[in-house]
Amino acid sequence: MNTYGNKFRVTTYGESHGPAVGAIIDGCPAGVRLDMHAIDADLSRRREGAPRQEADRIECLSGIKDGITLGTPIAFAVHNTDSRSSDYDALQHLFRPGHADYTYHAKYGMRDYRGGGRASARETVVRVVAGAIAKQLLAPISIVAHVDSLGPETDDDTRGGTVACRIDGLRAGVGEPLYGKLNAQLAAAMLSIPSAIGFEMGAGFAAASMTGSQYIDRWRAGGGTATNHCGGVQGGISNGMPVEFRVAFHPVVTLPRPVECLHEDGHLETLDIGGRHDRCAVRRAPVIVEAMAALCIINLTL
Repeated sequence: MNTYGNKFRVTTYGESHGPAVGAIIDGCPAGVRLDMHAIDADLSRRREGAPRQEADRIECLSGIKDGITLGTPIAFAVHNTDSRSSDYDALQHLFRPGHADYTYHAKYGMRDYRGGGRASARETVVRVVAGAIAKQLLAPISIVAHVDSLGPETDDDTRGGTVACRIDGLRAGVGEPLYGKLNAQLAAAMLSIPSAIGFEMGAGFAAASMTGSQYIDRWRAGGGTATNHCGGVQGGISNGMPVEFRVAFHPVVTLPRPVECLHEDGHLETLDIGGRHDRCAVRRAPVIVEAMAALCIINLTL
């Protein structure tokens, strides 16, 4: 599955240390003037503080002329200019703990061991581009995410955290019961992000310890509710209140110290993985969360 969406369809391609990553967007309406500065701004948010210094310049190959969408497939590439594949030579026959090395090998019988290949978070750069386009199509609907919490900080370890997101201006009635629920589709979109491990709407897991009288969102005269414990979704359909959710990200699994890896022949081998890796990737995650939320909503509203 390399394609997301059924109306605004985004097919991504590329590996972490290949020549480029990119995408083809099919289903974008014609005649939309895109703000390329807004797209670059989102790319800058994703890139800020990254150990790998990529320029992230977009090469548009089709579908846009003079900044206006043509209604034809939008194809673009973002070239990889700062990869150091030799940093991963020692991993050619080793599976790192916590990574997708082993599972990709189990599925395909081979893998690109350079920087995680297709499983690398490098792929999210094209989601940010596609999501930035979707956000412009969705205006005046607003999608804003921020870091909600961070795990404990230590000198010799990594940490995770949570990102909160709020969607304002989404009309009531968006979502498909029973198996196309808005909350279920948002969950699937968020959990497709590398390192995402948990998702909750509104009060989330805290609702399990509430009573019904504490949880229900009571009506206000004229519409709307006094609270938003449901996160703006009831029965899988938006109710006109802000859509609110949180995404949990596990700590980066490349540790800044030697770890035991599994060799293809079955023995364990201790290795200092090296390379350039985040200690905490959560600070750069909000723009990716926004992108996937936008892609989810645009597919439900086009």
